[in-house]
Amino acid sequence: MSSTLKPLHFKPLNGVRIVVWSAFALVLLVMPLAAQSSFALTLLCLTGIAAMACMSYNMLLGQAGMLSFGHAVYTGLGSFVAIHAMNKIGGGWWLPMWLIPLVGGFAGLAFGALLGFVTTRKAGTPFSMITLGVGELVFAAALMFPEFFGGEAGINSNRTGGAGWFKDLGLTFGPQIQVYYLIAIYLFVCTGAMYAFTQTPLGRIANAVRDNAERAEFVGYDTRWVRYLIVMVSSFFAGVAGGLTAINVEAATADLLHGVRSGGYLLFTFLGGVGFFFGPIIGAVLLVFALVVLSEFTKAWQLYVGIIFLIMVVFAPGGFSALIMLNLRRVKYGEWRKMRWPYAGMFVTGLIALWGFAAVVEMAYQVQVAAGSGSALTVARIPLDSANAASWALAVAVLIVGGIAFEVSRRKFRRVWNAGEERIAEAIKKAEAAIV
Repeated sequence: MSSTLKPLHFKPLNGVRIVVWSAFALVLLVMPLAAQSSFALTLLCLTGIAAMACMSYNMLLGQAGMLSFGHAVYTGLGSFVAIHAMNKIGGGWWLPMWLIPLVGGFAGLAFGALLGFVTTRKAGTPFSMITLGVGELVFAAALMFPEFFGGEAGINSNRTGGAGWFKDLGLTFGPQIQVYYLIAIYLFVCTGAMYAFTQTPLGRIANAVRDNAERAEFVGYDTRWVRYLIVMVSSFFAGVAGGLTAINVEAATADLLHGVRSGGYLLFTFLGGVGFFFGPIIGAVLLVFALVVLSEFTKAWQLYVGIIFLIMVVFAPGGFSALIMLNLRRVKYGEWRKMRWPYAGMFVTGLIALWGFAAVVEMAYQVQVAAGSGSALTVARIPLDSANAASWALAVAVLIVGGIAFEVSRRKFRRVWNAGEERIAEAIKKAEAAIV
């Protein structure tokens, strides 16, 4: 092996990045064309805001290893400051409405500097507990200071009020499509900024603090100062998400500060994959799907989300992003074709077992919670009756048969997967030997 090492140079505008970011911009541009209803457009707006909030949270968890239970504080406070600024604009302030997200961002930064000074005094579990306490404290304060937070009703505003540089051209943010493109622009710019931050010296030091804080201190870095700066940067982007929320819904309530929202950021960022930059975007899609779509189909949606979370923690702790990258690795080494039938077997048997499980859950829910609405229900368009023993027998039988079939398919899948991993490992060894 040659003893001469070539210097490494970071090329931010290489060909692959240009293609990826161009594709990202194109997707954001054309997505409304597929949204043929106002509901679909609303989903896109919520997904864009959730993606920014989850990516800002991943700066703490994924990049710096800081498990926070109070991240909603920064998105929520950013929303409240933004909503007050929107009302000031309606009252005569000369400020373009499209700058409101930056108002929320700088508000989040200010609160991050204030609260982060307290929360970052400790690391690890103590940091998590402090953020939990701070989050509950701020949520309680929201009900104690109605002058700023508006009490239980919150504060409303009007996104079409005030003057604007482009208002004469029809940019009033009244139509939802204009709000979507505002969210899309901020999402693209902030995503690029967050990615660029990961390549800075501070971003790299944050990775070092995450992996081994003692070693980072040994070589001369102040780990508390690093954590403090990361909290401030993360809170800025969280505040931008809060400002976009204020424009999108034209209101801010105390629920934006609740610990449940912080837990949602944690749960779905983890499901998306904290080890990958694009993981929180996948998590945001899952978040909106669970809160808006799945909750419309079943009142027990939180049970399903919790079960999925447990399954991912046990079997795929890297999240959906890790699963995607593992399968792309299979494609690279020509091993994915061997996985088609095992995947198909797991998918079909999994659907059968899932229907049986969902039928049992929905009938149990019907008996315990929704008995007043009758005993008839449908699961995947199949009529059932929670008061009929035959329906229970059918659901349990499908669950058992589907579960057994799924386990058989899973074992076969595992054998094929492990054989492929061995062949990939051999190919990598051969490639390394050829380089030497």
